[in-house]
Amino acid sequence: MSRRLGPKVRISRRLGIAIEDLPKHRSKKGDDTYIPPGMHGMRSSRRLSEYGIRLREKQRMKAHYNVLEKQFRRYMTTAKRTKGNTADTLQQLLETRLDNVVRRLGVVRSIWAARQIVAHGHVKVNGKKVDIASYHVGSNDVITFKEKTHPLLRTNMESLAGHQTPPWLAFNPAQMEATVAGLPTRDQIPFQVDTKLIIEFYR
Repeated sequence: MSRRLGPKVRISRRLGIAIEDLPKHRSKKGDDTYIPPGMHGMRSSRRLSEYGIRLREKQRMKAHYNVLEKQFRRYMTTAKRTKGNTADTLQQLLETRLDNVVRRLGVVRSIWAARQIVAHGHVKVNGKKVDIASYHVGSNDVITFKEKTHPLLRTNMESLAGHQTPPWLAFNPAQMEATVAGLPTRDQIPFQVDTKLIIEFYR
């Protein structure tokens, strides 16, 4: 299984946006603005070309969902072949990945931790163990966790106090059980990205 190694905060700095909802990925103001690269946080004076703008937007989405180029191209192909808005379909495909769902529940501190807990077989979907991070959940699917992981997950939840579970997921923290209420809409995704630019990049 391929994975991204090295400092993760550096990715946020390079791409110009916080790719994780963690303090170290955010500016001192606590918003989504990025921490510019360099010791003094100086911005580069180089202007991006039209191609560069679209490339950076694609890289932002890939980094946020922790997917590689080959995977991302498959999602793009599927989104184009599916009826409906390609941009919305692409985001739904990425949002409903099992590792991302675990991240959205607020029981882990990052997408990388979510992928690890899924890969180690600690997550169940409809009562069956699923250890594939890219597994897609559907409406009315029930996600639970192995009981031995509950103490760790509750500790993570305490450290992420204030985290809000998106409305398309119904989460019961007492039982550590979540139900997929439906497919996410664009306004329910807590990550701002211009998907149209990404679609234009692959034309």
